[in-house]
Parts: sequence; C-alpha cells; structure tokens
Amino acid sequence: MEQGPARASAREIAGGQFRYYDFVMAAFVAILLLSNVIGAGKVAQIWLPLWNVYWPFGAGILFFPLSYVIGDVLTEVYGYARARRVIWAGTAAVLFMAFMSWVVVMLPPAPDWTNQAAYETIFGQVPRIVLASVCAFWAGEFVNSYVMARMKIWTGGRHLWSRTIGSTVVGQGVDSLIFYPLAFLGAVGWTNALVFKVLVTQWVLKVSWEVLLTPVTYLVVNWLKRREGVDVYDDGTDFTPFRTRV
Repeated sequence: MEQGPARASAREIAGGQFRYYDFVMAAFVAILLLSNVIGAGKVAQIWLPLWNVYWPFGAGILFFPLSYVIGDVLTEVYGYARARRVIWAGTAAVLFMAFMSWVVVMLPPAPDWTNQAAYETIFGQVPRIVLASVCAFWAGEFVNSYVMARMKIWTGGRHLWSRTIGSTVVGQGVDSLIFYPLAFLGAVGWTNALVFKVLVTQWVLKVSWEVLLTPVTYLVVNWLKRREGVDVYDDGTDFTPFRTRV
C-alpha cells in the first residue's frame, strides 16, 4: 500500500533533493516569460451579457495567473525557501528578457528587412512599465508565498483552498497596487479613475482564475506530495526574501 507524505519541517529537508522540483521551477519561469512576451502586447475584449458591453483586458492575464498557481504549489509542496529561489529565478529571467528585448529592438535593421516597426510594437519595452512589472511581480509573489506558508501552519495543513485563494487575494492585491499606479498613474491617456478601474478589474479576474483552478491545484499538490513523499511545513523558517539558500 502506498504511504502518504510524511510531515517534515523546512529545516529537516534543507539542502535535500526532490524529483520534480526542477520541472516545477521550469514551468513557473516559462509561463512567466511567455505571458509577458506573447500576452502583454495584445489588448483583447470579452462580452459581458449582464451589462451588454464589451470589456477590454490584457491578453496576458489568461496565463499569467498560472504563475501564482504554481507559486502556491511550490510553497505548499516544497516550502517557502524553495519557492523563494524560484521567485528570484523568475525575477532574473524577466530582467534579462527586458534587457534582451531592448538590445534586439535597438539593433539597426538590415536595409531589406521591413518589419522593424512591427517588431518595435510587439517587443519594444517602455522602461516605466518594465520597472513596474518587475517590482509588482517580485513583491506580489513573495507576499503570496509568505501568506501561503503562514496559513499552512495556522490551519495545520487543512483547507488548502483557503490558503491558495487567501494568498492570491493578498498577493495579487499587492501586485496590482504596485503595478498599475507605478506604470500608468499620470501617463498620457490614463486618468486616476481609469487606473483604479483597470486595477480592480485585473485583480478580480486574477483571483477568479485562482478560484476556478482550485481543483487543478488540489490534484497537482496531492500528486506531488505523494511522489516526493513529504509534506513541508515552514516551522522556524527565515522568511526574509533576500536570500536564495534552501
């Protein structure tokens, strides 16, 4: 008979190796980069029949919240320290992506290559938005992971749904409160009311995604815990974000 995962403190598994941790990290960074590269450049719209209107939204929101779901999985299965390492890896990847985009866009195009304008439209980076995005992601993910880890201790590992949704409400709230004012407040075409409207809309949509994906989160968490054989609790964990050791 297959045994369930054994409870372990984060200190007991410090420096240990896991079978699937690297794959989860790779999925997190891939979704983060692709949602910024592919999704961020398009504004889509959705029909809201109750209000009889089309509502615009950034296409990246369809997949970016998956990074928060994976962040929840990382903290729940592997503990805060390993989630912290992944957040730093994601932050470094986003910064390098922004730098690479800037370099490639700035390179003089060949005379017979006529796609420079389109390339700049898609991959051109506005420094203010890049700064806002990185700051919001970094702070939001760390808050999300911290709340997740603390709530696991408070609840004794019960009610996973309360931790995933609760941490996302707070983490995505911090993300939105940093990103939209820092990126758009005072910008041409953005009134204070519009910034607030988009902020609240995006926050509600991201949290709603988390709620809808809760059954998937349960399946992934339970599968990984069984495969890894441990259930990590962050008793006595140093929750500083400014380190990468596990």
